[in-house]
Amino acid sequence: MLKILCIDFGAKRCGLAISDELQMIGTPLRTVRTHELLADIEYLLKSEALEGIVIGKPKDLKGNETDASKLVTVFTKKLKGKFPDLNIWSEDERFTSKIALQSMLEGNVPKNKRRDKSVIDKVSAAIILQSFLDKRWSENKK
Repeated sequence: MLKILCIDFGAKRCGLAISDELQMIGTPLRTVRTHELLADIEYLLKSEALEGIVIGKPKDLKGNETDASKLVTVFTKKLKGKFPDLNIWSEDERFTSKIALQSMLEGNVPKNKRRDKSVIDKVSAAIILQSFLDKRWSENKK
C-alpha cells in the first residue's frame, strides 16, 4: 500500500503527519511554514510513495465553516490544481490541538515542548490522520 500524508493547515505554519505503508498508524512528521508547504509536498511526492493527502478541515462547534475553513478551501483548490492526479480528502479537525496537548501531558512530554506550537501542529496532524485512517479501516471491514 501507499502512504497517506496529512496536513494540519494554518495561516503561519502547517503540521505534517504520515501513515505507515499499511495505512494503520499516523505519525507526526514535521512542521513547515505555510509559504513553503507546496514545495515540501512536492519533495515528499518524490521521496515517498503517497496515495493522497488528508487536510484537516476546521469547523465550529456546530459543524459550520469558519474563517480558517475558507483558507483551507483555497489551499485545497490550489493543491488539486498543482497535483490533479493526487487523492485529496478532508477530515474534521475539531479539538485536535486540545487532544494533542492532552496526549503530550499524559506522555510526560517536557513543558517546553508542550508549549512549542510547531510540536502541537505536527501532533495534531497525526491525530487528524489517525481519525481518517480509523474511519477508513472500519468502512473497509463492512
